Amino acid sequence: MIGALTPDQIDHMLSLEVVGRIGCHAEGRTYVVPISYVYDGQAIYGYAFEGLKLRMMRQNPQVCFEVDRFEMDSHDTMAGWQSVVVQGRFEELSGEDARAGRALLTDRFRQLWMPWLTKPPRAVDEGWVRRGGMPVVYRIVPLEKSGRFERVEQS
Repeated sequence: MIGALTPDQIDHMLSLEVVGRIGCHAEGRTYVVPISYVYDGQAIYGYAFEGLKLRMMRQNPQVCFEVDRFEMDSHDTMAGWQSVVVQGRFEELSGEDARAGRALLTDRFRQLWMPWLTKPPRAVDEGWVRRGGMPVVYRIVPLEKSGRFERVEQS
C-alpha cells in the first residue's frame, strides 16, 4: 500500500532523522549531496565548508531537501519505506543566528558521532577550526513539505 504522510508524520520524520540529501541547481547543473542536519520544527539547519554546494545555493537559494527511512521485517526483508521532500529557501546565517544554529547542530550531534563536542562552546569552535575552519551555518526555510510511504503487504 502506498500513501501520504500527514503533516505531523512529516515533522516527526524530519525531527527523527539526522542525515538527508540537499538538491541545488545553478550553473546549468543539478547537485545532490547528503548532509547532517537538525530540524527545529520551523527550519532545517545544516553547515558546510566553502565549496560547490555553498556556491550553488548562494547563486540559487531555491533548494530541495529529502530524507527517507527504510523498514525491515524480522527476516531482513524490506517491509516498507517513508520519504519526506521539502521545497525550501536557503538562508546563510551570520552573527547570533549562526551561533544559535551551530548550537542546535552541536546539541543534536553531541552524542551521535562527535565526542569532542562535549567540551565547552569555545572548545567546540576550536574543534571546527582544527577540522578546516569555521563552517558556514545555514538554514532551509520550508516553503512546501510532502511525504509518502509504502507498506509491503505480507502474504
